[in-house]
Amino acid sequence: MGIRPDEAMLAAVDRAREHMRADFGGPFGAAIIKDGQLVAISANSVLRDHDASAHAEVNAIREAGRVLGTHDLTGCVLYATGYPCPMCLSAIIWANIDTVYFGCDAKEAEEIGFRDDFIYRFIEGKRSDGGILTLLQLEHDACKVLYDEYREKGKVVY
Repeated sequence: MGIRPDEAMLAAVDRAREHMRADFGGPFGAAIIKDGQLVAISANSVLRDHDASAHAEVNAIREAGRVLGTHDLTGCVLYATGYPCPMCLSAIIWANIDTVYFGCDAKEAEEIGFRDDFIYRFIEGKRSDGGILTLLQLEHDACKVLYDEYREKGKVVY
């Protein structure tokens, strides 16, 4: 039968609590299940790792990739204690995970100080960045040559 959805989510909650209490990161945990089996479980470790990308979902995706020996997590289901931030949502899409269960929503994350909503608004173009980020294009032609070379060599698109 395998692990039930509620068991997967509660495992993510437990891992998040461990990391949070150890001051490794925020209250975020994630579990990845494939064919009813737990493939990976992780939590936010931004503070421990000094790595802004060490979110629970990203850590779990990295672990699942190592365990399964692939970057393609098609058929996997992700359980997260919070609605995925834009970075994690992107990683989930890139990994081909097509189902995500989440506990708390982005508004609840904002209520405890996380700024996911700002990033969503920034991406949507419905923001004033307030000087937080400036995006400028530079050396387009040199970069385009690199892109063209990748396409011409028939490299793997992932």
